[in-house]
Amino acid sequence: MDSVPSSSTGSSPVYLPATDPILMKLMVTGPFGVGKTTFVRSLSEIPTLHTEETMTAHGVPVDDISRTPGKTATTVAVDFGRLTLPAGDLVLYLFGTPGQRRFLPLWEDLARGALGALILADTRRLADAFDAMDLIEEAGLPYTVAVNRFPDTPPIELDKIRAALDLDPATPLIECDARERAGCLDALIALTEHVLDRLPQETAP
Repeated sequence: MDSVPSSSTGSSPVYLPATDPILMKLMVTGPFGVGKTTFVRSLSEIPTLHTEETMTAHGVPVDDISRTPGKTATTVAVDFGRLTLPAGDLVLYLFGTPGQRRFLPLWEDLARGALGALILADTRRLADAFDAMDLIEEAGLPYTVAVNRFPDTPPIELDKIRAALDLDPATPLIECDARERAGCLDALIALTEHVLDRLPQETAP
């Protein structure tokens, strides 16, 4: 497989490994305004693809921004990024989904071929994560929940969040700040390990 140069910073190019890596499609999903676009942007080693549109007064009846007052744009199709894990033999393709249920047909298209999902949650509105959890479980995908810690959110212990979301004990739960690469990387590694642990033995790398 030929190396493909790319860059997310405009400085040194980022290359795929010269040997054939394992490619993994993952979804980054969660409710409206939870930080999915920011998460993908923080991690991608290539310039990210975003399909954001400016929010207008026409969307007020269907998009509740009362708890995300600074939000001025929303994803209407997909956020896309790529990340090669440090060992170089695993390349992750990240597909961020729209958060509103009216985009469900598009969400179902994005789920095809995915091996797992990272569900972002906001402690100010934990109940909003249930829609994404239901969709992922219906699709039969393993998932990890990452609590995106917004600056104005009160601290809540992870065991209390696990109980509130009624998570299976085997489902990883981690916290991160979608603006900070290190914590996002930890969340994605937790998901990747969770997915690999559940792959059928004959198809696992």
